Amino acid sequence: MKFALSLLLAASSGLMAADVNTFSIVGYDPVNGDWGVAVASRYFSVGAVVPWAEAGTGAIATQANVNVGYGPRGLELLRQGLSARQVIDKLLAEDTFAGKDGRQVAVVDGKGNIAAFTGPNAPTWAGDRQGKTWSAQGNILVGPQVPEAMGRAFEATQGELAEKLFAALKAGDDAGGDKRGKQSASMLVVRKGGGRNINNDRYLYLNVDDNPQPIPELRRLLDLQLGMLYQDRMGKLLSANKPKEARAAAAAYAKYMPSANALISLGLMDYNLGDKPAALSDFRKALEMDPAAKLRFTPNGGQGAGRMQAVLQDTEFLKLLFPNN
Repeated sequence: MKFALSLLLAASSGLMAADVNTFSIVGYDPVNGDWGVAVASRYFSVGAVVPWAEAGTGAIATQANVNVGYGPRGLELLRQGLSARQVIDKLLAEDTFAGKDGRQVAVVDGKGNIAAFTGPNAPTWAGDRQGKTWSAQGNILVGPQVPEAMGRAFEATQGELAEKLFAALKAGDDAGGDKRGKQSASMLVVRKGGGRNINNDRYLYLNVDDNPQPIPELRRLLDLQLGMLYQDRMGKLLSANKPKEARAAAAAYAKYMPSANALISLGLMDYNLGDKPAALSDFRKALEMDPAAKLRFTPNGGQGAGRMQAVLQDTEFLKLLFPNN
C-alpha cells in the first residue's frame, strides 16, 4: 500500500512540475518584417505555453522546466530596448522559482539578434543550435540531430517565415523529435498589420492541441490560413490598382487553397494582364474541379459577375473554353 501510494505521489509531482519537453524554433524574416515561433511536443496544447511574439519587438520560446512568465516578461524587456542576450540574462537573474537550472529559452529581438539558454539540468537530450536568423532548441529529444536538422531545413527553405518554420519543425520531427512521442504543435508569426481583419499583428497563430499526427495537421491548418491571407491580399491589391502584385497573390491563394473560386480569380488576373493562354488553363482547371462553376461564365453568374464582363464579351475566348457550346 505504501509502495503504491509513493508511486502515485511521484506521478503527481511529475505532473505538477509541468515540464514542456519539446523542440522549437524561433526565427526572423527581415524582408517581410516577420518574427515567429514553431513548436511540437508530447504535451497537451503546447501552443498555450511556449510561443510568444510581438510585431516589431521579437519572439520567445520558453520550455523545459518552463517558467511561462519568461514570455510576457521577455517581450516587455525587448520593448525596453534590451538585446536578445540581455533579455535572457535578465530573465534568469530575476527568476526566483525553483528549477531555474532546468529552463530552456530562446529569443530573437527586434533587430534579429539571436540568443538561447539551455540549463544544465534540462531533461536530456537537451540543447540548442543557432544560425543568423534562427535558434532551434529542445529537450527530451533523441539527440542533437533534431535541432541540427531543423536549422538546415530553415536555411534551405525558400519563401516566407511561416514556410521556413514549418520546414524546420517537420525536419525536427523526421529526425526523431521528442523521444516520448507526438501530441501537439503550434506556430505563431507576427507582422505589423499583417493579420486578418482590422488592427491585427498576428499574421497567423495555429494550434494543434491533441492529435496523434500533429505535424500533418499543422500543415493542413497552415495551408488554410495562408490561403485566406493571400485571398485577402489579392483583394486589397486589386483595390489599390496593382494588378501584377494581385496576380501573384492570386497564384498563392490558388496554391494554398486549390478550389474553383481560387482558380477563377487567378484566371481573371491572367486574362486582365493579357495572358489568355494562362487564363484559359486556369478556367479549365476550375471547371474540371467543379463543373457547376460554369455558371460564373454567364451574364447572371452571381458574385463577381461584374468582373467577368470582359471575358463574357470575348466570344472567341469563350469558344475555346466551351468548344461544345
